[in-house]
Amino acid sequence: MVEVVVEVEVRPSEDIEKVKKALSTVVDMSDFTVEELVKGFRVLRVKCGRVECLEPLRNAIRIQQIEPATRSYLSRRREKGLLTILLHKQAAFAGKVSLLDSDRESPLGPIRITIYGTDEEIEEIVDYLTSGD
Repeated sequence: MVEVVVEVEVRPSEDIEKVKKALSTVVDMSDFTVEELVKGFRVLRVKCGRVECLEPLRNAIRIQQIEPATRSYLSRRREKGLLTILLHKQAAFAGKVSLLDSDRESPLGPIRITIYGTDEEIEEIVDYLTSGD
């Protein structure tokens, strides 16, 4: 069974509605939570048990025609039963996909997508996100 967890920090200086907009360009927002953390930080979190909740991300990858680069990135980010994707939050707000190698590449923190599943399920997810059909 696949589990998709998408998280993004909302810093004290950020408008939560703008962060929600950025998140909605990546994931179906039908089931999200807001968690209060220390020092005024909050986290928006979406959990789902189906890869189709990442349809907005898949569409953005297709529109930008970055399927090969995304496939290469995802192949590097795979571990046994785990796939972690980091996206630039400000780029997502503008409707663009910008893949990151490190949290430090996004000054206000990245959008973090963590996908848990079997190796076969992870491969199917990579295909789903990067197939041209």
